[in-house]
Amino acid sequence: MSDVVTEGAASVAGEELRQFVERYERLEAEKKDIADAQKEVMAEAKGRGYDTKVLRKIVAMRKRDKDDLAEEEAVLEMYMAALGM
Repeated sequence: MSDVVTEGAASVAGEELRQFVERYERLEAEKKDIADAQKEVMAEAKGRGYDTKVLRKIVAMRKRDKDDLAEEEAVLEMYMAALGM
């Protein structure tokens, strides 16, 4: 039995397609495992008294370019001053 299905002008190699789908499904499972591990880390930090909202903010800030972050902080300070904060 052929592994290639032909309909009109399109043909699909069944085994190759199955491999792509299975690879994607494995990556989805790995992504879920990683997300679960991240939740565990934050739960542990929270259990030790750390503010997880602040920790997440720090993680996000560390990913950003230092110049972009400095510019955003300068604008934030300027806006806060304009509002008397």
